[in-house]
Amino acid sequence: MPREIQLQVAPEVAANESLLKEHIAKLIRISPKEIAHIVPVKRSIDARQKAIKINYKVNVFFKDEAFFDATIELPDYPNVQHAQEVIVVGAGPAGLFAALQLIELGLKPIVIERGKDVRGRRRDLKAINVDHIVNEDSNYCFGEGGAGTYSDGKLYTRSKKRGDVDRILRLLVAFGATPDILVEAHPHIGTNKLPQIIQDIREKIIACGGQVLFETRVVDFIIKNNEMQGIVTQEGTTINANKLILATGHSARDIFELLDRKKIVIEAKAFALGVRAEHPQELIDQIQYSCDFRGQYLPPAPYSIVKQVNGRGMYSFCMCPGGVIAPCATSPGEVVTNGWSPSKRDQATANSGIVVELKLEDFKPFAKFGALAGMEFQKAIEQKAWHLAGQTQKVPAQRLVDFTQNKVSASIPKTSYVPGTTSVEMGQVFPGFLSQIMREGFVEFGKSMRGYMTNEAILHAPESRTSSPVRIPRDNDTLEHVQIKGLYPCGEGAGFAGGIISAAIDGEKCALKIAEALQLK
Repeated sequence: MPREIQLQVAPEVAANESLLKEHIAKLIRISPKEIAHIVPVKRSIDARQKAIKINYKVNVFFKDEAFFDATIELPDYPNVQHAQEVIVVGAGPAGLFAALQLIELGLKPIVIERGKDVRGRRRDLKAINVDHIVNEDSNYCFGEGGAGTYSDGKLYTRSKKRGDVDRILRLLVAFGATPDILVEAHPHIGTNKLPQIIQDIREKIIACGGQVLFETRVVDFIIKNNEMQGIVTQEGTTINANKLILATGHSARDIFELLDRKKIVIEAKAFALGVRAEHPQELIDQIQYSCDFRGQYLPPAPYSIVKQVNGRGMYSFCMCPGGVIAPCATSPGEVVTNGWSPSKRDQATANSGIVVELKLEDFKPFAKFGALAGMEFQKAIEQKAWHLAGQTQKVPAQRLVDFTQNKVSASIPKTSYVPGTTSVEMGQVFPGFLSQIMREGFVEFGKSMRGYMTNEAILHAPESRTSSPVRIPRDNDTLEHVQIKGLYPCGEGAGFAGGIISAAIDGEKCALKIAEALQLK
């Protein structure tokens, strides 16, 4: 049996197998020749002291000891071509992992996705970046893989209690992700690598007899006696099934409006909103690693920061080391920002959403919209930003110190946001209370991270799609909608997840509950 060892080593030791072997041998007082294999289990960076260390948990296999490094394989998925059908609306992580779980349970998923496949999406991403053209069905939020496919592929989650995180990570590895995601404390696939993994998942679903329908938008639900019967597509096609997993993501406003119009119970949900701040990555490295140059053995530094300002939480969100800012509007006449990093995180800039928690009372000016009040609040800010920046996909921008001083920036340098920026005083974009909280909050950020408060940092607005502005309520035990039998609200769009991993877990949970309802499990 291997021996599990926890240790702290310098970054250059962690990066060199021979040095690591020598360190471990000295630690346990044996010759390095006695060590045959070292298998990492967990790895994280400890940058709290000036001398940065790598926290390591490893399994050590000794000479003449049986070595096993099991290959991670996919489950033995059955062919479900002729099995009972379940509709899955949305091909993001919730929908795709729900589909895989349905197949594993002997059910046939029909995955309906309004957007294009991962390859087809690229043309539409280029159109929004270069030509400022927004395709309402194919963009950074909509299309195969959902919002995460082309906006980073972060796999870190605090939702350990929601389900089996390791199961999701292992499935991703089986579909082609690097095994490092099982080891790293903050695993990350990268926008350049995730599309192939998503494509392979889709091909497995089809190979097992499931269906995946692209460029197919749901425009109506067929409901009889408060029971789900099926859906109608924009072409007028009817697809019948009495079990439906609704996994449309946090930006599917037309679905929220459809539910509201059909008087299917939904609720306004508080979310967070703010800006996306971009700094030189070198500056963030200097702050986080307390050094002039991070060297070749340390990755680009991330940061995470939380402050309480006037009774509100203000915090970093979806921080992207060595990344870029992307245009994530889903309709013409609005601008939205998000961030992503390639797998190597090798861009010159770091960016993060810096957002403030909202409360339901903030949506009172939009009370006439009922459960859609938060969505209309969100939409109004995005549309105002579009007008202020010039009615293209350019976004309002301001230097950080200038923002805290209510001063329009005389110039905005070129940032990673490809469509471009317009110098705007951010106070015009947001309600007064929100601007004031952010001004005070950034000053507090600067006290905690010396050097963060600089006019080298550029704010882009808005960062508004942090989570769904609507919750679609469901029974805690059955996971069915509280009103409509056979409807399973799922993932981020329904308000039950926040990120790739938690959405995937929720998709699996809904699939399991359907099998349970059908007495298959």
